[in-house]
Amino acid sequence: MGCVIFDLDGTLADTSADLIAAANTRLAARGGATLDPVADAATAFAGGRAMLRLGFERAGFEEDRIAGEVEAGFAPFVAAYSVALDRETRLYPGVREAVAALAGAGYRLGVCTNKPIRQAEDLLRLLDFRAPFASCVGADTLEVRKPHPAPLEKAVTDAGGEMARTVLIGDTVTDRDTARAAGAKVALVTFGPTGRAVEDLAPDALLDHFDDLPGLAARLLAR
Repeated sequence: MGCVIFDLDGTLADTSADLIAAANTRLAARGGATLDPVADAATAFAGGRAMLRLGFERAGFEEDRIAGEVEAGFAPFVAAYSVALDRETRLYPGVREAVAALAGAGYRLGVCTNKPIRQAEDLLRLLDFRAPFASCVGADTLEVRKPHPAPLEKAVTDAGGEMARTVLIGDTVTDRDTARAAGAKVALVTFGPTGRAVEDLAPDALLDHFDDLPGLAARLLAR
């Protein structure tokens, strides 16, 4: 069968509120502007540095100071987030059932995320959702991260799949570029903060709801 690899933040689960809460602890301590968990969700899925940068930009910091504050604040952000991974985080509707259907049909399954691997593993376990995935690759599993193809290649290999029969399910240009670089298919979800604007990224398919995933995977990976 084929292989389906998932991004985590913004794809399997809406983690934006917990990510922004952690970023706001550092921003408040350093005079940055508070981020909104709804309006700034897209920035949350771009990572910790992107959130910190936005908060300091909105506070009117000069560029030189922003760069220093972002780097100095990243480790405290990671620490704050690590102890509050799942307070507001929820899996997207239908994801458990869709993943179970893929597993039942014999697909190889894995996760490839730019979240640090410890956080990724911990969050999946807290959500009681680690068992379906034969592989999990994080931002620090290798020396490179997405959009470099190596993390996806490792996720596919560890899951027992083949790249020519793989689709990456993601939500951003990073996932699109990763799949293209690795030679995999890519489908982008439309239920994230940017909605159907991801169509402009020209993925191989759009995923409007996880109910549609088994059929989408079958179409994209048909021989």
